[in-house]
Amino acid sequence: MMLNQTVTGRDEGLPILLVHGLYGQGRNLGAVARRLAENRRVVTVDQRNHGDSPNMERHDYPAMAADLAEVIEANGGRADLAGHSMGGKAAMVLALTRPELVRKLVVMDIAPIAYQHDQSRYVEAMEAIDLKGIDRRSEADRRLAEHVGDSRLRAFLLQSLDLKSDPAAWKLNLPVLRREMGKITGWPEDLPRGSFEGPALFINGAQSDYVTAAGEAAIRAHFPQARLVTLKDAGHWLHADQPEALAETLAVFLGEG
Repeated sequence: MMLNQTVTGRDEGLPILLVHGLYGQGRNLGAVARRLAENRRVVTVDQRNHGDSPNMERHDYPAMAADLAEVIEANGGRADLAGHSMGGKAAMVLALTRPELVRKLVVMDIAPIAYQHDQSRYVEAMEAIDLKGIDRRSEADRRLAEHVGDSRLRAFLLQSLDLKSDPAAWKLNLPVLRREMGKITGWPEDLPRGSFEGPALFINGAQSDYVTAAGEAAIRAHFPQARLVTLKDAGHWLHADQPEALAETLAVFLGEG
């Protein structure tokens, strides 16, 4: 299944594929893409059940990795791959199962482990608001505020609200994301450890608790060449907290391609 994608930058050379996290879309990584596109071809995608990509009944990491493999194959057959959170897990699964498609791997603030946090409450919050009559994001924010107190998180979620639709509609397959949440927060246990021997960079937010000591151990077990760095003054959403520092870190690691 071909994902919706945006291609920027130079036509020649190995592309960089950027992959967003849960409830996001490709444009969330726009600042990073613009910096990398100064010297490289950059492909940003909407993952399945997100943005303008197709809605599907499956939302597990083997399926998401297969989607990314199809994008890489359509863009020359090999790429540098960078993913955040859920996108980072999908990227790791692809690197471990189809290492020939990936030259360098970047994973942003996630580890190859199962997490206990459940993100279904945000599905429930989005489903709870009445979208009839909404034609302004401010009104949608007012209604969503009854269920989500964090204004920054609301702004992130509302990027996926299509106000051009009549009535307004979410660009998220909420029923499937809720049903598959255990697979999204989980991790496939049958993956071959150490099967990706290429360069791998894991960038974690200094203010994030997503990568613990157990997560670091799992990273090193799966990726022998892993280098771990911490981005100061950043939480889980590195690209929102420190977009310039993150983009520069990726540019230096990924090089000219």
